[in-house]
Parts: sequence; C-alpha cells; structure tokens
Amino acid sequence: MDSVNQTEKYAIFSGRIASISGCFLALVAGVLTTLSAAPFFLWWLGPVAVALVYWNIHALTPALAALRGWCYGVGLFGSGTSWVFVAIHDYGGTGAPLALLLTLLFVAFLALFFAIPFGFYRRITGSPLAFLSFAGVWVVSEWLRTWLFTGFPWLLLGTSQIDSPLASWAPIGGVYLLSLIVALTGTLGVELLRRRWWALAPIAILWLVPIVLPNQWTTPAGEPIKVALLQGNLDQNIKWSAQGQRDATNIYTTMTREQPSDIDLIVWPEAALPMFEQEAKPILERVQSELRPGTHLLTGILQRDDQGLHYNSVIGLGDVQGEYRKAHLVPFGEYLPLKRLLAGTIAFFDLPTPSIIPGPDGQPPIRAADTVIGNAICYEIIFADSVAKQARNAELLLTVSNDTWFGRSIGPHQHLQMARLRALENGRSLIRATSNGVTAIIDPQGRITASAQQFEKTSLTGKVTPMQGLTPFTRTGSSPAWLLAALLTVIGFQLNIFQSKSNSLDEK
Repeated sequence: MDSVNQTEKYAIFSGRIASISGCFLALVAGVLTTLSAAPFFLWWLGPVAVALVYWNIHALTPALAALRGWCYGVGLFGSGTSWVFVAIHDYGGTGAPLALLLTLLFVAFLALFFAIPFGFYRRITGSPLAFLSFAGVWVVSEWLRTWLFTGFPWLLLGTSQIDSPLASWAPIGGVYLLSLIVALTGTLGVELLRRRWWALAPIAILWLVPIVLPNQWTTPAGEPIKVALLQGNLDQNIKWSAQGQRDATNIYTTMTREQPSDIDLIVWPEAALPMFEQEAKPILERVQSELRPGTHLLTGILQRDDQGLHYNSVIGLGDVQGEYRKAHLVPFGEYLPLKRLLAGTIAFFDLPTPSIIPGPDGQPPIRAADTVIGNAICYEIIFADSVAKQARNAELLLTVSNDTWFGRSIGPHQHLQMARLRALENGRSLIRATSNGVTAIIDPQGRITASAQQFEKTSLTGKVTPMQGLTPFTRTGSSPAWLLAALLTVIGFQLNIFQSKSNSLDEK
C-alpha cells in the first residue's frame, strides 16, 4: 500500500515538474524571439523559437497548450516591450511600482494573443499535418493582433528576417509571408528531428527560392535628391514647457540655416516645434523666407482646425503641395480610451497634449522636391498595409517620429527595423527623421545607407532615389499571406475531423 502511495506521489511530483519545465521553456522561447530581432539581429533564432513552442505543446490538452502559449507571450513581450515601462515611468510621471504593474498588465494581455490561438490549435488538430495548421494559426494570430483593439503589430515573427536569406520574400508577400515561412521552418524542423526526412525538401525550397527571386522590383523615377534630416535631441521632460518651445525653435531654425545650398529637402521630426501650427506660424514664415530657391522643408506639427479638432500632421514649406494627417493613432499616447474613467486617475493618462483626432483615409501623398512622398507618422510605420497604400501612389516614403519616449531602451532599434522592412516590402527608399534617433536613410532593399548617432543634436544628409513601379506586396497587401495561413489552419481542422471519423469507424 505504501509503495502504491509513493508511486502516486512521485507521478504527481513528476507531472508538476514537467508542467513547470514546459512553462519555463515557453518563456525562454519568447525571449529567443526577442533576440532574433533588433538590436540583437540573431534572426536564425526565429525558427528555433517556433520549434521549441511547437514541440512543447505537442499532445497537450487545449488548456495546457493555452497556458504555455501565454507563457511564450509573456517571455516575448516581457523582454521585447520592456520599453513600455520607460515610457510610463521616465516620461509619463508614474511611480516605479505602478509603472511596473501597468507594464505587467500590458504584457499579460498581449500574451493572450498566443494563449487563445494555441489552445484553439490543440483543439482542432491531431492530424499528421499538424505542422501546417500550427504555422497557420501562428500567422492568423499575428494578423488578429494587427487590428484588434486598434492593433499592435510589434515583434511580428517575420520582422526579424530583414537581414536573413528569406528577406527576398518580403516584396512578394510582406511581413506575414515571412512569418509564415519562419513558422513552417520551425515546425518542419521538429518533424525532421522526428526522422521524417521528407521535411527537408520543403525547408530547402522555402530557403533556396529567394536566391532566384528578383533583387529589385522597382526602377528609378528620376535623379536622386539630396535630403537633410534634422535631429534636435530635445529633452522630452521639458519639451512642452515655454523653455522647451524656445529651445526647439532655436535648434531647428539654426540647423536649417546651416544646411548646404544644394539640399533639395529638409525634414524636421514629429512635432518638432512643441506648439500648434497657428502658434508656430510666425516662426515657419521666417524659416520659409530664409529657404534657398529649390529647397523644400517638411515638418511634423500639431494642427487645430476651425472646429477645435486636433491632428498630428506633416506640413511643408517652400513649393510643397499637400499635407498629411496621422490616421492611425497611439492609444494612451495620442488619445485616451475610456477617458471619463481614466483621466485624472494616473499621471500617465493625463496626456501632455490635447486628444488627437485621426486623419481621413485615402489622403493623397505630398509633393516636394519634384518627388511624390508617402507619409507615415511614428507608430503608423509598423502597419504594413497602411504603408503599402501610401506607397502605391508615391515615389519615396517618409516617416517622422518622436522616439524620445523609448529612452535608452531597445524600442528605437525595433522601430527602425520595422521601417526597413516597409522599404523592402514596397521597393521604395525611406527617410526617417526622429527627435533623438535613430534617424536614418534606407534604400529600396531595406538597407541603411546612412544613420545618425542617437541622443545627439545633429543633421543627417544623403541622397535618395525616387522609385516607380509596384512590388507584388504593394499591389495586394497582406491579404494573400494571411489567407494562405487561414487555409493551412482549415486544412488541419478538416484533416482532424476526417481522422476522428476514420477512428470511429475503425472502432465499430
């Protein structure tokens, strides 16, 4: 009797150890995914992380698979979005304990985007082609994360592949196709380790096809233009004070005067002057009067219209046609969800600027320096389909940003990596002007041709070539990739039903 009790106790103990080990392994896989992306650039860890998760939830109940999926999400977002704490604590005026609590709640919520899909995966599949449905579920979950609750497509699996041999797939299917290929590589790798040698063939195809894909899908639309991107490195903590306004005015007007005479386009970052356009009008008029013939200037600025509505915008000086108003806003940064409930409760929720209104859909591009420019302000650059819509009618991509909120975290490097992928997806050069870095010039292959040092007051000059023509991704957007992922998920589901019916017939 005692030996039986001892056996039961040992079995329970072993089960608990296995459960804890599985959750820990899932956490580790999440951290490995962060390491695959900027600023670590260990892109090969992406498939490894997928393989660990796929193996880790094999044969589990849906509930346990969901738990380990949640642990993976905690590892990913806990390590990869740690900059949220910096934004809330260092610049949001929130005490460390509360800032930590808010960050943990943010991470715990985002982790559900893995918990629910992985639990669903274990419920719908048990077929020999489970590796297909797992990869499909992974990408469908990324797509859902892109638009649910306004969307947060940060740390998508495919983003890390900008420097890998898979990068040539990006102009064809974008970041979600890259995610699907990485996920398939991970699951097929597990099948290969199980001595299913057939898995080697699809892995080889996925990784060798990029060798024969076109290196460039677009062509020059004209002569290169010379740009100057100004990085003021203003202190975010005093930016919106009277002193901050004076500092910003002095820095950007002085740096503009100092630019060489052959500059075609000068760019100031997002909200470069911490005031509304109406208040900045005398300053802007003075700057415009000092611009040399043939030089154009674009700047991020806040606008207030006749109805008192506020916009985060890009406007131009000189012979510039058009303006752009930010369409995809940052929740809790530019507007406050549940304002009546949250306003006044925590300092972080008391925005330093009035609540911003999104700009309309389908805004035409800006024309400056004889170039048609598609725009994305800060957060918008992480939304692949929004940028593709801009690129369809543009020869050059521009993003202005205030990455000061990230502090000295990994956030600015992740943000830059996503901007690089947008350039590659659309075959467009991209110029990126930020308040304190990383300011950069990116070519149509997503390579950084010039960049400025972070946390320095400086100007970055270089040449960019306007491009014409459309990549397959620019034409179609992400829909083919996520529809393929959904199809793989459905295939796994249907095979599972077929297998269940066959088993039932065999039992009879």
